[in-house]
Amino acid sequence: MKVTIAAKKLNINQSFTDYAEQKLSAKLDRFFPDEAEAKITLEERRDMIVLELTVKYNGIYYRAQEEAKDKNDALDVTVDRIIRQIRKQKTKIEKKLRAGAFTGLADEPEETNYEVIRYKKFELRPMSVDEAILQMNLLDHKFFLFRNAETNVLNVVYKRDEGNYSVLVPEE
Repeated sequence: MKVTIAAKKLNINQSFTDYAEQKLSAKLDRFFPDEAEAKITLEERRDMIVLELTVKYNGIYYRAQEEAKDKNDALDVTVDRIIRQIRKQKTKIEKKLRAGAFTGLADEPEETNYEVIRYKKFELRPMSVDEAILQMNLLDHKFFLFRNAETNVLNVVYKRDEGNYSVLVPEE
């Protein structure tokens, strides 16, 4: 697994890099082959470390985030969350992971089928990111799909747990 570590407002020492690579290898190598990519992002906020772990393989992203005093503790929790996500969605993603990834693991209840209860049509007009955020807040939605006026590409804006906003932009 290829591991990338990035930090904002924080210095990363070699011991954490070694610990992260060893931890990811020990826990996630049974699910993912060498082509999988793991990205760890660390940021310091109000005397706490916010660690985000994203694993990308075969077009699927697995993501977990944790806030803790110690970056090693935060990494341990996020790795365990990724494993829980994989196990919870086992039947849906089994074909995309390494063969035999689930042998020897205790079974968890399988996820039930998703039921779509509503389809909604709406007009997509070009707007700026600020307009989209305003519209999302006015509608009291958690996310908002819009056509970006600058790029003419469909984007999604959403409000994050900490109160900030993010924009999803498709790769081309």
